[in-house]
Amino acid sequence: METSFPVRIMPCLDMQAGRVVKGVQFVDIRDAGDPVECCRAYCDSGADELALLDITATVENRDTLLDVVSRVARVATVPLTVGGGIRDVDSAAAVLAAGADRISTSSAAFRRPDTIHEMIDKLGADKVTVAIDAARNAEMPSGYEVYIDGGRTATGADAVEWARRVDGFGCNLVLPTSKSTDGAKTGYDLPLISKLKQAVGAEIVASGGAGTLEHFYQAVEAGATVLLAASVFHFNVISIPELKRYLKDRGVAVSG
Repeated sequence: METSFPVRIMPCLDMQAGRVVKGVQFVDIRDAGDPVECCRAYCDSGADELALLDITATVENRDTLLDVVSRVARVATVPLTVGGGIRDVDSAAAVLAAGADRISTSSAAFRRPDTIHEMIDKLGADKVTVAIDAARNAEMPSGYEVYIDGGRTATGADAVEWARRVDGFGCNLVLPTSKSTDGAKTGYDLPLISKLKQAVGAEIVASGGAGTLEHFYQAVEAGATVLLAASVFHFNVISIPELKRYLKDRGVAVSG
């Protein structure tokens, strides 16, 4: 299978109170380790990128924990994307100054879309990812509704239409997570990935639901070029070398 970009593997470190955690459909949180040790282990095992998401920063109305970002960044040997509590250019710049390579913004970007344009203008498109939490809703034109505040608040906005607006600001990486599949290990929300791929020019990150090797391949077929997962990596269900071999055997160009 040919892709426009080599597919990258991105373990995600969801962080709460300075610890890596993992939930199912954004709830039922359990501890998954120390973020610095997790980062080091993933870099050593062949991850292409890492995501560090402070999952309660927005709802607690606070900035990202910069000390944790700094400690993780010091041991990271691959690009690090950090999200959670990034509300404007200043908070984004602070996260980058702490050592992140990219920031991810979601709720603040939705509430004030000009934030995306300002971040791209001041920091560069290669520094900005827009995350979109979405849930299935048959009343939406695309069948998906945007959620904010860590998946807690429905917005009444169509997810694919919002992605088109984001793309129009010049964002080159969109990170959709489906509430319907997150943490369930039943597979990524393939229709969501496919609809977004058809709607925007930005790269699509597959996020939410990976449980088997086949799920990753299905996400690539649907149009994703970055494969984000947490549970299967954190709890040693699938190793990154194993995943890369699997994808290569199926003709997928992978990084590394």
